[in-house]
Amino acid sequence: MIKILVIDDDKLVAASLKTILSQSEDIEVIALGHSGQEAIELYHQHLVDVILMDIRMENMNGLDAGTKILGEDSEAKILYLTTFLDDEYIVKALRIGAKGYLLKQNFDSILPAIRAVAAGQRVFGEAVVDKLPKLLQQKSPSTFSDLGLSDKEIQILTCVADGLSNKEIGAELFLSEGTVRNYISVILERLNLRDRTQLAIFYYRNQ
Repeated sequence: MIKILVIDDDKLVAASLKTILSQSEDIEVIALGHSGQEAIELYHQHLVDVILMDIRMENMNGLDAGTKILGEDSEAKILYLTTFLDDEYIVKALRIGAKGYLLKQNFDSILPAIRAVAAGQRVFGEAVVDKLPKLLQQKSPSTFSDLGLSDKEIQILTCVADGLSNKEIGAELFLSEGTVRNYISVILERLNLRDRTQLAIFYYRNQ
């Protein structure tokens, strides 16, 4: 059973999604929320498999909530469901480590997307995929903190770029090798990179 949260500031939309999704035998809607802050609180409370979340919401938007959630739990799986195809939103969703970005009008894609995200895949709607090549060619932000990396993660990224081993990084930053390894895994996931070599290249390209 895939346990999900539905977060949308339009209460009618949230309730409708719950009704529709609950008809699937393999999906259970654990709770509904209507703001980014509620998303954070409900995720902490229920630790669901997937958060299905809108972007534009009052008080705290879905991207800021996603940044907070993924900053505390890099394993969280967030699938954005929105009516907006803004380049800025798509890029930020990618950078913070969201697992998917769908438009609400692609209704038939929602169920398959939830299942795919729960299985660890990334899912982007057709209109989003069409935009990706252009967006990925754009200049990256000047600071790594803009990518959602913490100060410690930036320190580790710098050490990797300097060619230090996990053992050397641990000695430098007073961390165990296992902790360093975990940090690097989180950074690779967040930046959508494959290995240490790509991480080093990424670092120097964005200096």
